Amino acid sequence: MTTLDLATVDRLLTTTRSVRKRLDLTRTVEPEVLERCIEIALQAPSGSNEQGWHFVVVTDREMRTRLAAVYRRGLELLLPAYTRERFPADDLRGRQLPGMLASGFHLYEHLHEVPVLVIPCIEGRFETAGVVMQATLYGSIFPAVWSFMLALRARGIGACLTTDHLFHEAEAAQILGIPDTVTQVALLPVAYFTGTDFRPAKRLPARDRTHWNQWGARRQA
Repeated sequence: MTTLDLATVDRLLTTTRSVRKRLDLTRTVEPEVLERCIEIALQAPSGSNEQGWHFVVVTDREMRTRLAAVYRRGLELLLPAYTRERFPADDLRGRQLPGMLASGFHLYEHLHEVPVLVIPCIEGRFETAGVVMQATLYGSIFPAVWSFMLALRARGIGACLTTDHLFHEAEAAQILGIPDTVTQVALLPVAYFTGTDFRPAKRLPARDRTHWNQWGARRQA
């Protein structure tokens, strides 16, 4: 049996952050590195082994500029929700909100400068389907997206999973030539990150989010 280095694995899993401010806008990401990370990502499971994943990698400056404009218009639709107090001031998420907003606005201003934008897609459209088919669709692509981000992180490259451009998904599809039988699920800015390392984030206690046998039941020590 192959023994994994759990310390390394745990560090990778707990320090893969959403990178916005620390994306290096001046350094090119090598195509072969991106291709290798996608190869790794496609080892993820997919529903019924359909393997319907696709990754649209955008490096062309004009295309990135056009996609960034679509993203900004999508984010602007969400601004009222983000500017309201979403959590109590004494809540961990409330304390983290200003930093998240500052980071988000930085990406808003600089997305067009990020050297690579990646659009993960999945074959199929299930807008009017029930929860089972929707869960199957997204459950068949997001494991691959997360594996892609982990593979990038292990190589000193950062990314951030965003979805705001999906308010104008059809326009993005037209820019990229994506068929109308394919669903875009995210837009990832991808670049080498600056600085030396990342730390585990402060999160709500796992015990408070874990339910044993029925909702609200906690395991007794």
